[in-house]
Amino acid sequence: MPLRLVTEQRGAATAEYAIATMAAVGFAGLLVVIMRSDEVRGILTELVRNALSFSG
Repeated sequence: MPLRLVTEQRGAATAEYAIATMAAVGFAGLLVVIMRSDEVRGILTELVRNALSFSG
């Protein structure tokens, strides 16, 4: 009778989802900090203003 290697991976998918969720929350937090910057807000406002006033 051959020996079989049995590994428990019951919670592996849940752990992967938890890690991915934590990474997404961290990235969202970083974006919030960046978007609160007056310089970035000015750049984005100017970008939108230029895009809306484009007449070709």
